[in-house]
Amino acid sequence: MSERKSDPDRDDSERAFFGRRKGHKLRQHQAELVDHLLPHLALDIHSETPTDAREIFGPATEDVRLEIGFGGGEHLAAEAQKFPTTGFIGCEPYVNGMAKILAQIEAANIGNIRLFAGDAAELLAWLPKGSLSRIDLIHPDPWPKRRHWKRRFVQDRTIAAMARVLRSGGEFRFVCDIDDYCAWTLSHLARSQDFVWLAERADDFRQPWPGYTMTRYGRKAAREGRKAAYLRFKRV
Repeated sequence: MSERKSDPDRDDSERAFFGRRKGHKLRQHQAELVDHLLPHLALDIHSETPTDAREIFGPATEDVRLEIGFGGGEHLAAEAQKFPTTGFIGCEPYVNGMAKILAQIEAANIGNIRLFAGDAAELLAWLPKGSLSRIDLIHPDPWPKRRHWKRRFVQDRTIAAMARVLRSGGEFRFVCDIDDYCAWTLSHLARSQDFVWLAERADDFRQPWPGYTMTRYGRKAAREGRKAAYLRFKRV
């Protein structure tokens, strides 16, 4: 992955962003979707913050969820179709992932997804307090080298940011097949007074929660013998 060069004038949320902007060249239709469909679905975080995140969607929207780093978009698209009265915000700085979710939105005529092609920390800062029912972080980049751990999304400051936008009783859900990052996430959430881990028995984190849509990366990890943990944390 590429990273931004250090800039002392940037705040912590800006320095926390290390996403890949672009990978392989987009196919013609993918490029057309990015040029013509994405502008209709993209959130403008430079506009005024809504008083209620449901305002981003239609009047029938009952609650709003966020998926950070949705990759190929399989989980996000499936959830949006299963829960049509929920508004879904997908955050993904990687343009190839954005092109993939746009293709799924077009093919299935999904109307309850909005997208943000940028830094999730900036999006969290823009969203209104207590406006989300759930945040999903599924198979994030683990940044395995110690010197890169500061690049992991789960940090004390991002946990606080998630706590601000999640309503009481809302959930942060984390899926990862890297043991070290799972331990890292558990330790960071354990020292937060805003969250409680919901597992009561081993299968609560060894098995996917009911209705979980396995991603392509998740299937690959399983084939290669890596077992994922499925962690759920409730906002108190």
